[in-house]
Amino acid sequence: QVQLVESGGGSVQAGGSLRLSCAASEDAYSSRCMGWFRQAPGKEREGVAAIYTRSDIPYYADSVKGRFTISQDSANNTLYLQMSLLKPEDTAMYYCAADPAPGSYCYDLRPAYNYWGQGTQVTVSS
Repeated sequence: QVQLVESGGGSVQAGGSLRLSCAASEDAYSSRCMGWFRQAPGKEREGVAAIYTRSDIPYYADSVKGRFTISQDSANNTLYLQMSLLKPEDTAMYYCAADPAPGSYCYDLRPAYNYWGQGTQVTVSS
């Protein structure tokens, strides 16, 4: 069955870096698109980055462009999010997701996917 497990979250100071990992089951990784989303208390869930797993084409939210990098290790069914120059506003629960729902696409970063991980907390202090 589909399984997505995030890891790598933690607490860092502004300007620091973290790398999040998402270990995916084979069926989850077979999705044409996988992505990273985040949700802060009182805010809507938003798309951070997504990638077409076959072509390796990435898409980023404007708020993280130039600071975050999404990548994958297809041999190990693992998705990564390298986060650098972190800001307090990056504080949120980060979720790995697979398989955009009908009407959603990898490039639009809409938080409408069929499968989700449990999330990993990222806290950035000033």
